[in-house]
Amino acid sequence: MNYLAHLYLAGEDPDLIVGNFIADAVKGKQIERYSEGVIRGIKLHRQIDMFTDSHPIIERGKEALRPKYRKFAGIVMDVFGDHFLSSNWADYSKVDLRDFSERMYTLLHERKDQFPERARYTLHYMSMQDWLQGYQHIEGVKRALSGLARRSSFPSGMENAHTELERHYLFYQSIFHEFLPDLVKFVDKDRDINLRDLLLG
Repeated sequence: MNYLAHLYLAGEDPDLIVGNFIADAVKGKQIERYSEGVIRGIKLHRQIDMFTDSHPIIERGKEALRPKYRKFAGIVMDVFGDHFLSSNWADYSKVDLRDFSERMYTLLHERKDQFPERARYTLHYMSMQDWLQGYQHIEGVKRALSGLARRSSFPSGMENAHTELERHYLFYQSIFHEFLPDLVKFVDKDRDINLRDLLLG
């Protein structure tokens, strides 16, 4: 899952939110610099990624994407996941998406001095271009995938992957709606509160 999903799954705990956001930029022993709560967030992010990458429902989507996008199929699926979460947000949260996004940007900017440089760079563009709300539109998906393609060391074709979403929308939508409840249950196992009760109660 991509940025929106990771922030959503972090719940209300600021340390878990920060850890989930910076996790990909924290390498090796750098994790030791952070508080216990942020470390939990980093580890939660990595557990979410492992669960998602190995899940048979997600594998169906990656299998459809591999002929064109090869090893980048999982990254494309992550962005598709944020699209379906944002475009169906009211089904998964009682908090308005705009309010949620603004709270995330504010919290993360308040803590950005703790971030690795790569995470500060990401936050700057994410908040300036409002990625969290932008994912609900195909144009936002295209922008996200084009940015990932530019940052890739190898030609990926991801800048064109939004066309797969447009052509096979219902297929990828069904994968997301089938998968997300499994992911929420998995995350709840490591939490002191039930995520669904917190966000939809």
